[in-house]
Amino acid sequence: MPYSNIISRSEAGALIPEEVSAEVIQNITEDSIVMRLGKRLANMSRAQFRMPVLSLFPFGYFVDGDIGLKKTTEINWTNKYIDAEEIAVFIPISKAVLSDVDYDIWGAAKPLLSEEFGRVFDAAVLFGDNAPASWPTDILAASVAAGNDVTLGAGTALYEDIMDVGGVIAQVEADGYFHDGAAAGVSMRARLRGLRDADGQLLFTKSMQEGSRYDLDGQPMHFPRNGCWDVAQAHMILGEWSKLVWSLRQDMTFEIFDQGIIQDATGATVYNLMQQDMVALRAVMRIGWQVPNPINRLQETEADRYPFGVLIP
Repeated sequence: MPYSNIISRSEAGALIPEEVSAEVIQNITEDSIVMRLGKRLANMSRAQFRMPVLSLFPFGYFVDGDIGLKKTTEINWTNKYIDAEEIAVFIPISKAVLSDVDYDIWGAAKPLLSEEFGRVFDAAVLFGDNAPASWPTDILAASVAAGNDVTLGAGTALYEDIMDVGGVIAQVEADGYFHDGAAAGVSMRARLRGLRDADGQLLFTKSMQEGSRYDLDGQPMHFPRNGCWDVAQAHMILGEWSKLVWSLRQDMTFEIFDQGIIQDATGATVYNLMQQDMVALRAVMRIGWQVPNPINRLQETEADRYPFGVLIP
């Protein structure tokens, strides 16, 4: 069970020292593809942040003659919310093991935890994995709901699936957005390297000696390696990433405890730190995100409008 995990003496014995960065939040932003490509807002001062979003354009009319009646119009806004939810975990360890290991275990744990928190955030935002109920619909599901999904074809059809009329980029553009980057599973690199035109000429790779440049329509591609990507659900997600916003209610913080108990979901005590002579590192972060998706002139129906598109299996 996840509540009973512990670093044992044997598991800690093979550690090798390495340099650890003190800039934890910088690390997690680098490790998370969503944080890196999305737009970071100022830190939240409360658990919920409200954003007024334009939902109805004003309409103008020609006047019928010199004394024609001028018509009226209106402008509407709706509210979108960023709800900060908590990501947290304990790492318990025996004091005896901690004192016997000639190694800064906590120093090594912190960058690994920042990477893991980035993975958890990415998986929830991109695919809805274990996402809190207060968060918006994940990007994959929202893209499909808006009709911005294309099923991967075979062979040279991959080019059309991405670049052609009816491809993923075109669907995003039809919604009034321009894609500024793509995220994809690592396996997509091999698909693109082997992509050829009708004459058998490689499109992405000039030769085996030169590195392939992974760009789509002049915009960079990113291949996250933090474990967040589920290739069974999507090969690629592209769109206007600046339209995704995220904010921190609480930066990632660490605290060490040598007293207290750790319980499982049933309330049963798993570890009693004082009685079992243990310590536990607690890592906590509170974060939220949103896609405001305001109305635009190319697609005024919100249900059919979304700044992302997906290439699915």
